[in-house]
Amino acid sequence: MTYMLAGDFEHKDSTGGEGKMTAGDVQWMKTGSGIIHSEMPAMKEGKLHGFQLWINMPAKLKMSKPEYIYIDADKMSVHKDNDKKVKVIAGKFEKAEGPVKGHNVEPVYFDVELNKDKNFNYLLPSTHNSFIYLIDGEIEIGEQKHDDVKDSTLILLTRGENLQVKARSKAKFLVISGKPINEEIARGGPFVMNTKAEILQAVQDYHNGTFVK
Repeated sequence: MTYMLAGDFEHKDSTGGEGKMTAGDVQWMKTGSGIIHSEMPAMKEGKLHGFQLWINMPAKLKMSKPEYIYIDADKMSVHKDNDKKVKVIAGKFEKAEGPVKGHNVEPVYFDVELNKDKNFNYLLPSTHNSFIYLIDGEIEIGEQKHDDVKDSTLILLTRGENLQVKARSKAKFLVISGKPINEEIARGGPFVMNTKAEILQAVQDYHNGTFVK
């Protein structure tokens, strides 16, 4: 899953798909049974800033058909009030709902802009692993004392439901959460499977020209 904040991002793949992402756009790519793709980020006005997140799939879905979900910035579902602005890429906040539905990890993915001294509250699923990536600003999380959290910081959250964030200054951060699939993970090069044997098979398929089916 790729989310661009500044700059452009061009891609092409072996299915014939190609496109260009600009600031605020999202590309959710399911590689499934095999796809070969190229990615080329490009600065715009001297800026390039984006996030890429790999989301694992259970073994029974790994060989499913590749597919894409594209979300243009101007079509993203957004909640806005006097305290905050929440762009919803996945999950639901108030009446704003993201286009990614029926995903196996039941993802939550918000881009939150929170004004100084204001609060962001959200009930996360207790089954999920969650984290916050603070892009800029300074925030407090929860009710317990903790070290200052400011600018370009990844915060791993403990399991729980009531997420409370307060902005010490105007802040921008991502809230990301997903249900763990609790399976073995094997990695090799660009491939992610469940066993080493499956990784070796993927490499062999690639060299034999049978990787994309």
